[in-house]
Amino acid sequence: MLHYPKIPGSRNCPSGRCLAFEKYDGTNLHWDWDRDFGWHSFGTRRDEFNLTPEGVEAFAQRHAHLAQCVEVFQLTLADSVKSVFRTRRWYRDFQELKIFTEFLGPHSFAGLHQEADPKVLRLFDVWAEPYGMVGPKQLIADFHHLPVARVLYEGKLTGQFVEDVRTGKYGVAEGVVCKGGTGGADVWMVKIKTNAYMERLKQAMANRWEDYWE
Repeated sequence: MLHYPKIPGSRNCPSGRCLAFEKYDGTNLHWDWDRDFGWHSFGTRRDEFNLTPEGVEAFAQRHAHLAQCVEVFQLTLADSVKSVFRTRRWYRDFQELKIFTEFLGPHSFAGLHQEADPKVLRLFDVWAEPYGMVGPKQLIADFHHLPVARVLYEGKLTGQFVEDVRTGKYGVAEGVVCKGGTGGADVWMVKIKTNAYMERLKQAMANRWEDYWE
């Protein structure tokens, strides 16, 4: 089961206006909230653990390089996001909500993290059950006071913009995620990665194969 959908590339991207968010080179984590039970579970795109001491320990045993994420979440996001869910009128009709964050440090690359690095969480999406994804403009309006993914561009998704991202004009390490629609079923996303990142990733994979065969 994927807790977060796979984002397609820009080859067959929709037309229309969008917001382009910085795509951080970290690990995608979800955090699940219930109106009666509060924050109760979390995990990666492919797994889920109870947000209890036992669940946190089991998560750390499976994902040692992500072990700091719960502490960062409790310090920087848990209370503030809960406050939005409880006080903003739009969220009051939903029993279950989920946020998605990217976990990373200054030297994170391709899902690998340096233990000694300070880590952060960047909020980049919110899911309301059964509505679906909160729209990109609403996401910024409701959570701009928190460490949310940086918006780099607002406008039509053009071939020129795609080329500018790929060639490094926007100064991002990995790339961007473009999001359009107002919310729920009409939300769409495409990702654009920089040429420099793809070359770095290609070289890293080549080095791993060389290490494997030596």
